[in-house]
Amino acid sequence: MGMLDGKAALVTGAGRGIGRGIALALARAGASVVVNDVGAALSGEGTDSRPASEVVREIRAAGGTAVPNFGSVADFAQGRQMVEQCVDEFGKIDIVCHVAGILRDRMIFNMTEDEWDAVIAVHLKGAFNVIHHASRRFREQRSGRIIAMSSTSALGAPGQPNYGAAKAGILGLIWSCANALERYGVTANAIMPSAATRMIDSTPRGKEIFEQTGRWPSELAAGTERDPENVAPLIVFLASDAAQYINGQVFCAFGYQVALLPQPRIVRVLRHRRRWEPEELRDLFPTTLGRDLQPPPAATGFTSRIQELPDDAWQEIAPDIRFWAARE
Repeated sequence: MGMLDGKAALVTGAGRGIGRGIALALARAGASVVVNDVGAALSGEGTDSRPASEVVREIRAAGGTAVPNFGSVADFAQGRQMVEQCVDEFGKIDIVCHVAGILRDRMIFNMTEDEWDAVIAVHLKGAFNVIHHASRRFREQRSGRIIAMSSTSALGAPGQPNYGAAKAGILGLIWSCANALERYGVTANAIMPSAATRMIDSTPRGKEIFEQTGRWPSELAAGTERDPENVAPLIVFLASDAAQYINGQVFCAFGYQVALLPQPRIVRVLRHRRRWEPEELRDLFPTTLGRDLQPPPAATGFTSRIQELPDDAWQEIAPDIRFWAARE
């Protein structure tokens, strides 16, 4: 018995990297999978049916069930077609996992409107397009799983204002869906994954590694902590019936670790009996709300800080498994 026996899933951006690993893992767990990938270049240009088709062949060769889809998540009608294909092929849809993404990195003062629009269209509008159409089915059947890839870039990656904004937008979308659809038995969760994919290959560090080794980081990652397939087990679990109680959460999946991020919360309040005068805020702010202000979060090094924790900060809860929790 697989954790997802009898389930039907749509995975966008499933032709390569993290999406590919998720599609393969869902199929191994018993789900029938629509493998979507437009086959575009990392910048979002062009099409290629080979990535999605190859993943489908891998799934079928292993005894699983899958069909390819070559549509663009950025297109509302094609998003509907993906969902309808899942229902037509497998009789229903139980799981939507949105992974599709592109990069057009630039500092905010250099970014063009087209670079902004293209990234928002694939990541954020793409998430809406597939979730919208799937949610209509989920509401009728009173069950469903929505899982979308966010990113630590949402925490403020300096050279990725478009990508960071889209990934932060996905968090808001997921929280909205979690609150709106819970009454229908539907859960919605977000993942901030970290792995060596072709997105990493495109960075200056990725190119430096290629120059040193003759291989891209994505090629060197197989079987290591940087392997994109390491993200997939968390998605299989969240897509299963066992995860019904998990809703509106944000996880980091990096290496062999799964981390839970805190929900946004208010930490200080300054209250008046009437409308504030700007001068009052100026005078009181430094010793109240403005005391020890923290810098904005940063994507760089966010997950690596976990590696810096001393050994005695961890609790061994099972053989080879350790657990750490921040102080409340």
